[in-house]
Amino acid sequence: MQLEIIISFIGYMLVMLAIGFYFYFKTDDLSDYVLGGRGLNPSVTALSAGASDMSGWLLLGLPGMMYSDGIVGSWIAVGLILGAYLNWHYVAKPLRVYTHHLNDSITIPDYLANRFEDNGHLLRVITAVVILIFYTLYTSSGLVGGAKLFEATFNIAYSDALLVGSFVIVSYTFLGGYNAVSWTDFIQGILMMLALVITPVVVVSELGGVSSAITAIESIDPSHLNMVSGASLISVISLLAWGLGYFGQPHILVRFMSIRDENETHKAKTIGMSWMILSIIGSLSVGFFGFAYVAANGIDLVDSEKIFITLSQLVFNPWIAGFLLAAILAAIMSTVDSQLLVSSSVLTRDVYHAIIHKDASDKELVWIGRATVILIALIAWYISADENASVLKLVSYAWAGFGAAFGPLIILSLYSRTITKFGAISGMIVGALTVIIWKELQGGIFDIFELLPGFVLSWIAILLFSKYGTSNPDSIAKKFDEVQNRLKYEGK
Repeated sequence: MQLEIIISFIGYMLVMLAIGFYFYFKTDDLSDYVLGGRGLNPSVTALSAGASDMSGWLLLGLPGMMYSDGIVGSWIAVGLILGAYLNWHYVAKPLRVYTHHLNDSITIPDYLANRFEDNGHLLRVITAVVILIFYTLYTSSGLVGGAKLFEATFNIAYSDALLVGSFVIVSYTFLGGYNAVSWTDFIQGILMMLALVITPVVVVSELGGVSSAITAIESIDPSHLNMVSGASLISVISLLAWGLGYFGQPHILVRFMSIRDENETHKAKTIGMSWMILSIIGSLSVGFFGFAYVAANGIDLVDSEKIFITLSQLVFNPWIAGFLLAAILAAIMSTVDSQLLVSSSVLTRDVYHAIIHKDASDKELVWIGRATVILIALIAWYISADENASVLKLVSYAWAGFGAAFGPLIILSLYSRTITKFGAISGMIVGALTVIIWKELQGGIFDIFELLPGFVLSWIAILLFSKYGTSNPDSIAKKFDEVQNRLKYEGK
């Protein structure tokens, strides 16, 4: 391993830890620790949302799919861009207004409990359980990805690589909380985008331009240029369905809740979508043009997901290669830290504070939050100890679980006056169970990505059980009308 790459990696990790220490001294209460005191500017909100969303998938999984399948793999990008845009457009501002209006709700279970006046804590507990189950899997996938990157980069044992990566991520999350996570995600988002823009530009230049690169790809495998080659209707629908997951991802939704002013969500949407489109186009281009570059240099790439790593080492000098490899670590860290913090906030706010110790001081709650970060990290670390664990399988499972359990509920809670607590609980359970059961079935219609049937059935369950179950008290309808009137007034 070249010294320049080692220095780049160590320098990057030290900067992340320094941010954690800085915000350690600026965290006074639980709202600061889990939501940054609702003080984030639009740029940090947008890029931290994007970085925490994409993870290592953006630099490893998506380029690998384009490398192996050609542009047919870009259907997933279409679904994700559309889903992210609709989430920003229809969910961001109403959720920010609603959560602030309802007793300053600072977590998703907190919001749902206040939205439906869940005084018995049943809705809050079920929401917390769903979040903890799927986030444990999601967090472990990030730790596995980080360990594999350290293992390949530094040529160290998987167990040691897992320990190093976990220590860095847990440290700055433990110390600085939401502000540290958001600002590190902001930096990591910029790093990811630069890496994904620079790499394909240089690769295409090395190949003699876009026309020459496309001609080379066509001579190797013409099917790589066909958007529908080898794609079934079920596979295309499944790839597009990934976009539905955005509406139910707690680590993205809390970014909307934390922006300092709801009227700045439009600006944040513009920044966030610009970042996402540039990054995804760059990611697709890395795999697409990397296919021609690798072939032109006579390289046999066994693992398609390593195309970005391979190009960074072939095309650039060691200093820039270190910067590009650090971008992969940034992508992984930006998601894991958010997942750790959301899980911690659920245990602290929605279990410990709401049920166990209602009179806990702010200082006590902050330290409980820090303790639960370590607890969840240890559980995820235990799951990640299997070096043969599939990152993609864990990610897709968690993404589908959150999208189906919370997506329909979040949308309907913001736009429907008539849905009830019973409907909300039923929708969550139906969505989560559909994903779990559908995942085990194979063949025919069961090959559709489990998020789609889970989302549809959850939506139906919410409407059905809200209609035929116990109706809402007048106070819930009154609060809903107050928020809607405020949104209409501000929209004029």
